[in-house]
Amino acid sequence: MEPPLIVGVDGSDSSFLAIDWAVDEAARLGLPLRLVYASLWERYEGAALPGSLERPSGQVMAENIVGTAAERVRRRNPDVKVSAETLPEDAVSALVREGRDATALVTGSRGRGELKGLLLGSVGLGVAARAHCPVIVVRGDKAGLEGVHERILLGAGDTSTGVEAARFAFREAEARKCALDVVRAWRRPSFETTRDPRLAGEPEGHHEQRASELLDAVLRDAVVDHPGVRVHRTTVEGPARKVLLHRSATADLVVVGAHRRHGHFGLQLGLIGHSLLHHADCPVAIVPQSE
Repeated sequence: MEPPLIVGVDGSDSSFLAIDWAVDEAARLGLPLRLVYASLWERYEGAALPGSLERPSGQVMAENIVGTAAERVRRRNPDVKVSAETLPEDAVSALVREGRDATALVTGSRGRGELKGLLLGSVGLGVAARAHCPVIVVRGDKAGLEGVHERILLGAGDTSTGVEAARFAFREAEARKCALDVVRAWRRPSFETTRDPRLAGEPEGHHEQRASELLDAVLRDAVVDHPGVRVHRTTVEGPARKVLLHRSATADLVVVGAHRRHGHFGLQLGLIGHSLLHHADCPVAIVPQSE
């Protein structure tokens, strides 16, 4: 059996959306679902006094949160196998550790108690930056959350970040029986924008051609492994984050890769990943490139 899909839950409206999305994803992929609520009640409240019949209030709240989450799973799809656990530690550390044995981690975009006006909660950002497995932050408008577009969007990076993301995106498209849009953004160096292309050091179409070649290299293995997936390849001139944000309005999931920072802790999300996590109109998958 494949590793489970793990969902971070905390009783917030955002986590309920993440649960619903994860239930549908687990059903599509035939995966078990594991609900994780990270709580520090044991550390801060301690055990109940000897002889006392009262349970700490934090324990009661934790039990209510995981119980409600598990019941929500069963009501949405009783065929999905579900388990739940409360862990006595901070949410980011707990989920990152649990993610070492997970197909993917799923979180909401905001948690309980997040400051009003925040575009992305600290847990979602922290997990996306540190996890060793793909992380899906469930966010976006109603259409993107419900998956009505029947389209997965892959932002194709270079081969150092894009190969694992491509495999993930193809698997998603195959499971959903939908189209996969693959976009590679490219830009001319600024010094060329004011020069006559006939006088530039490179042919006029050089940068676009280079983008197309990189796109082919990123997709090569995934195309072979998933021959039934309908793929639409596009190279677009412009900033990648703006291109992907615009196209996320007609996608059910946007997928991008992330660098591992060798010798450092965590991943390097970069401007594109940060922008999508804060502003995309559909759920966002951050896929780390394996070492």
